[in-house]
Amino acid sequence: MAHSNLPRRIIKETQRLLSEPAPGISASPTEENMRYFNVMILGPSQSPYEGGVFKLELFLPEEYPMAPPKVRFLTKIYHPNIDKLGRICLDILKDKWSPALQIRTVLLSIQALLSAPNPDDPLADNVAKHWKSNETEAVETAKEWTRLYASGE
Repeated sequence: MAHSNLPRRIIKETQRLLSEPAPGISASPTEENMRYFNVMILGPSQSPYEGGVFKLELFLPEEYPMAPPKVRFLTKIYHPNIDKLGRICLDILKDKWSPALQIRTVLLSIQALLSAPNPDDPLADNVAKHWKSNETEAVETAKEWTRLYASGE
């Protein structure tokens, strides 16, 4: 692990992520760039994403921890707060970011977002409309997409 030029905080957070992974979440830095993480989040049980394995990328900008990490879903997902480019609408990734938060906190918040979609603060408007007009049908679509795109193949 070449981390001579990385801030101590990133090294410590990375070591903790690797040694004490959060349940249902794995995150490991790439060899080429220790600021770039491959992330996998398992769909939480009792959610439309249950059984899914979602790949994400997380990047720590130079300004981290003063600026939030950049996180994006690589696996296609049907969710009102995640758009088709995989961008995530989550307050702590934008205006509610605080340097006290860590990579771990961010990933746990994203996992929680999968359990509790919020169509009132949407990023994917069409999905949010679907969620609000017919939640049962939207949840079925989310389950279908999870089966199609996130079944871990």
